[in-house]
This record gives sequence, C-alpha cells and structure tokens, in this order.
Amino acid sequence: MKVQRVYIDTSVLGGCFDPEFAPWPNGLMKDFRLGNYNPIVSEMVAAEVKNAPEYVQSVYADLIDLGAERLATNDQVVELANAYQDRSILTPKYYDDGLHVALATVHEVNLIASWNFKHIVHYDKIRRFAAANIDLGYKPIQIHSPREVTNYEVMTYEEATR
Repeated sequence: MKVQRVYIDTSVLGGCFDPEFAPWPNGLMKDFRLGNYNPIVSEMVAAEVKNAPEYVQSVYADLIDLGAERLATNDQVVELANAYQDRSILTPKYYDDGLHVALATVHEVNLIASWNFKHIVHYDKIRRFAAANIDLGYKPIQIHSPREVTNYEVMTYEEATR
C-alpha cells in the first residue's frame, strides 16, 4: 500500500505545544516517525517558521530530519492560488492560505492537515477549493485537522519524539 503524503502548514507545527491542540499534531508527528505518513512541507512553511518561536522551529527541523519533502512554488501554483482569489474563496489578505492549498494540489499531495478552521479546514472553503480544482483540471484535495488524520493521541512533543 502506498504511504499517504500529508502536507502540514505552520499551524500544525505550533499546535504541538498548544495544550488545547497538542495531542493530535504530536500524534501526527509520531505517525511520521513510524512511516505511517510521509510529511510534506513547503518553502512557504519554511519562510513562516523563520519568525516563529524556537520550539516551533525545532519541530520543523525534526520534519526535515525525517526526510520531509519540501514543495516549491511555481507558475502553476501561483495560477491556481490566483484562481482561488478570482473565485473569492479567500480575500487578498489570506492569499497565503490559498497558496498552501495550491501547493498541495499542484504537487498532488494526498491531504492537507491544518488547524486553520477559518480559511482552510472549513466546510464551505473545502467545497469551493474542490470545485475550483476540478474546473481547472486538478483533483480535489482532502483537507482535515490533525485530529482527523492521526492514528495516535500523545500528550507532549517529547512523547511523540520517542
């Protein structure tokens, strides 16, 4: 069976240390360590992490050490993100959220894990991203919270990295 490629945005990295959300992104980190999923990040995530607290940067570094694939923005990605704007799926202020979805879509990732419930993991947005993708010749992308993706519920980052 082919291992699923899971794109994670910066919200998942920060969630590893948030008491309300920590069990699930840490469980997802454990899944990555065990080879249940292949971690996928992007140059956007790398750029966002540069200004994040050191502990968030360490989670990103761990993913890179695990062999996370790093997606690059290209003309197709920008074109798709612009199409999301043209269809008013997101406002210009949240263009980068559309870039995350476009990156995962163009690079044929299996699913996106995110805690961004307002702009990415939102029923109406998921439906509209899928419609735009289909109209433009791409597959619809699965979008879920880490809670829906992980096979494990661990409490701390330290437990996930054992």
